[in-house]
Amino acid sequence: MQPPSDPQIRTLIRAARQTQLSRRSVLTAAGAAAASFALAACTPMGVVKPSAASDSSSTEKTLRWANWPDYLDADTAGGHPSLDAFTKASGISVKYSESITANGSYYDSVERRLARGKDIGADLMVLTDWMTARLIRLGYVQKFTASRLPNAKNLRAPLTGVDFDEGRQRSLPWQSNFAGICWNTEAVPNGIASVSELWDPSFKGRVGVVSEMRDTIGLIMLDNGVDVGEHWGTDAFYDAVDVLKKQVGDGQLAPARNSYTNDLRAGNTVAAICWSGDVALLNAEAGNKWSFAMPDAGGTLFSDDFQVPIGSPHLANAEKLIDYYYQPDVAAEVASWVKTVSPVDGAKEIAATVDPALAANPLVFPDDAMFARAHQFRTLTDAEQQEYQAAFASALLGS
Repeated sequence: MQPPSDPQIRTLIRAARQTQLSRRSVLTAAGAAAASFALAACTPMGVVKPSAASDSSSTEKTLRWANWPDYLDADTAGGHPSLDAFTKASGISVKYSESITANGSYYDSVERRLARGKDIGADLMVLTDWMTARLIRLGYVQKFTASRLPNAKNLRAPLTGVDFDEGRQRSLPWQSNFAGICWNTEAVPNGIASVSELWDPSFKGRVGVVSEMRDTIGLIMLDNGVDVGEHWGTDAFYDAVDVLKKQVGDGQLAPARNSYTNDLRAGNTVAAICWSGDVALLNAEAGNKWSFAMPDAGGTLFSDDFQVPIGSPHLANAEKLIDYYYQPDVAAEVASWVKTVSPVDGAKEIAATVDPALAANPLVFPDDAMFARAHQFRTLTDAEQQEYQAAFASALLGS
């Protein structure tokens, strides 16, 4: 049997095989981890956070931007029109790299240098909320200079309030995404309104899930009546894990062949817990073959955030680029290509003048009502992250 090609699923499987923890042993291990954290907190010599590097932006007109693959507008020649326009207008030369393929592996590759306040080879990086929260907590990112980000006022209101960065002083969303449910409109003509409906026996073996714990478990928790953005305890989490474990054991979920989007494309699955941006791209490829909905109980919302590493010597240059992408016309240009939720207020109105269909797409420009049904998964402690991720990985394996 070939291993699944999705690197996140491979990571989860490796973690589960290394731990193979039962619910009881997970709780025991978490207790030991929590105790070690408590002891560390009581240690007189606490961890010293690194200091920010001196800014050389006034004399060095360069910038290194680390992002995810296929997450910026591109042309047939391999260039990036919006980025080329930024360089022409600002005089700042940008080295753009698609070097982030998973939050964890990227963090592992730079953590030691971040901890020492050293240059990691990037002046700007885009990481998901939960990893952004960790970096801010550890003091690994620089504080923005508000006066150099006048366009930050265009951040859509539902994205301003996050529990890990009050006032968005160290992070700003690059793009955002909802997690909800999707289905093949031909195979499921009546649609799906709740996560519970995914467990209908008629879908046996043909349901997919995303490999991000906060979204798959988050949607199940919401379906169980738990507000994932508020305080909740271990029992609420494991109640959702038990639901997932049962569906895996009963064969309701499709075997982990590839990424869930490839299974949708191939017809291996007809419905899934999914990301809105993926559905928008699938429909752009195949002509509106899939529908996406926020479940009746609500969905989750997350962002991939701009942040400046603590050792970067080009803070002002990075802020200039961030501010550029918060212009509505530039944000609309990016949205037309990446088709994820644009975080910039006013971009929809610009898009409407050149591409009315894009402007009307709620997966790219959702209205306030759609945002109101989305919940941002609360920030986990390091101990919770370790415990819950291992439990999720084990559940996907049915163990």
